[in-house]
Amino acid sequence: MRQQISRPSDQVKGQTDDGEQGRSDDQEPEETPPLTSAPPHSLASPRRTSSSAAAKLILCGEHAVVYGRPAIALPLADIRAHVDIDDGSSGSGISVHARDLRRHWRVGDDPHGPISQLITSVLSYLQDQASLAPDLNLTVSSTIPIASGMGSGAAVATAIVRALAAHLGQELTSAEISTLVYASEQRFHGTPSGIDNTVIAYEQPIWFQRTDDGRQTTDDESADPSSVLRPPSPLIEPIEIASPFTLLIGETGVRSATRLPVGEVRRRWQAEPARYEALFDQVGAVVTQARAALEQGDLPALRRGGRHDDLPARAGELDRVG
Repeated sequence: MRQQISRPSDQVKGQTDDGEQGRSDDQEPEETPPLTSAPPHSLASPRRTSSSAAAKLILCGEHAVVYGRPAIALPLADIRAHVDIDDGSSGSGISVHARDLRRHWRVGDDPHGPISQLITSVLSYLQDQASLAPDLNLTVSSTIPIASGMGSGAAVATAIVRALAAHLGQELTSAEISTLVYASEQRFHGTPSGIDNTVIAYEQPIWFQRTDDGRQTTDDESADPSSVLRPPSPLIEPIEIASPFTLLIGETGVRSATRLPVGEVRRRWQAEPARYEALFDQVGAVVTQARAALEQGDLPALRRGGRHDDLPARAGELDRVG
């Protein structure tokens, strides 16, 4: 699949909601702006609310980002997860229809499933404790390949959070959405870096670096609903892409749940910390070089990149894609 990658300013500037035009080409260039909230991706009507969220790709820095090194992530705006919410009949509770998984369930019948837990935690965040739980029908669909490193789970979660907030007449910032989705990622993946929820919630190319050195969340924290407000405090910066380019993404068809390679890296790091810290340092150096190439429009340097076969990526399958 191909994805056009453009300047962040092309994605977040231009005509605003009130008709104001963005900076013209003959004005002085601005410094890289701070990370801003993503444009709204929800449409509400009296009967239905629809929302969506983009896929993502970690351009470089995967795995090492969990251990405090930087990574660069890009949103893939043309590949999306979609959520529709309709009001249910009185007393019906909350039901979910996941079309691609061919599943249909009531949240009350599957309270410990990741989507059910996300819905419960988001409603708890949005509503007063005295409020009655709403009766809702959620329909989830996605064009994002599952278990392929493209943020399918985080995109579905982001679309759900956006849709629930819009359906209840509330507006959440991208930071709030990212935090709520991160808590869901914790429950499902164990030790997520936080990069997926961030790049998908903000829908901008980002430089991401954790500041907690990969501390693993405890079981008590994961079980505590209030922990959704205590994610790591990463360094997040928008990346200025000087020259738009087309990214060719190889789809091997091999599926692997994110928690499996993440857990394998952690086991290797625990067994050989010195070796893997050195590897992570090398990855970090490649990421720094890639950012400079993006900001300077040096695509040949970006193509050279780097690969680390000691990390559990599936380079062999990609090498065989003809």
